[in-house]
Amino acid sequence: MNDINHISDKLQYLLDDFKLEECWRMFRIMAEFVEGFEGLADISPAVSIFGSARTGADDPYYEQARTLGRLLAENRITVITGGGPGIMEAANRGALEAGGESVGLNITLPMEQKPNPYVSRPISFKYFFVRKVMLIKYSRAFVVFPGGFGTLDETFEALTLIQTHKIKPFPIILCGSSFWNKLTEWFRENLLERGLISDQDLDLFQVCDNIEDVVRIVNRCVALSTI
Repeated sequence: MNDINHISDKLQYLLDDFKLEECWRMFRIMAEFVEGFEGLADISPAVSIFGSARTGADDPYYEQARTLGRLLAENRITVITGGGPGIMEAANRGALEAGGESVGLNITLPMEQKPNPYVSRPISFKYFFVRKVMLIKYSRAFVVFPGGFGTLDETFEALTLIQTHKIKPFPIILCGSSFWNKLTEWFRENLLERGLISDQDLDLFQVCDNIEDVVRIVNRCVALSTI
């Protein structure tokens, strides 16, 4: 009986500690939201650019992302990335080199993700979902270069929010048809044909290879949003 009481007391202490930890976690989450809202409240129309953190500087997609960052900055459009290396670094680099606003919303990870040196406005997050809110709230468009699970996660999150009318539609542009075409074909052959999505869901995104075309799409969206 004494052993049972001893175990019960230990469990109670564990539960109490867990509740206390959860309370503090709530305040940390709130603090991240406040920091994000305050840090981004005054930025100009912005575009979020996604892609792999593992893309090297010698990769053609790196140079495309750098060019896109530069062209957006020249059009007075803020560039937002996840603040890490690879495609994110390239987009921030192009924006900064053109004298534009280069925002990096970095996420703290045990490996891979380190802030790149081309961010003029850095904000760090511990929680992915807080960072996602910031990326979506302050973006007029998403431009997505080839990437892994993180890139796909952010892309599908935006697609789902638009599909379910939780946010207003905005352009989601997938850069690199050679990378994305098999995925979009899978959408048609498996999701659409099985009735798991509708025809209009395939209009929520577009595939593009020409960076100048991407900029034209973004400029048109920004112009319409200011009317």
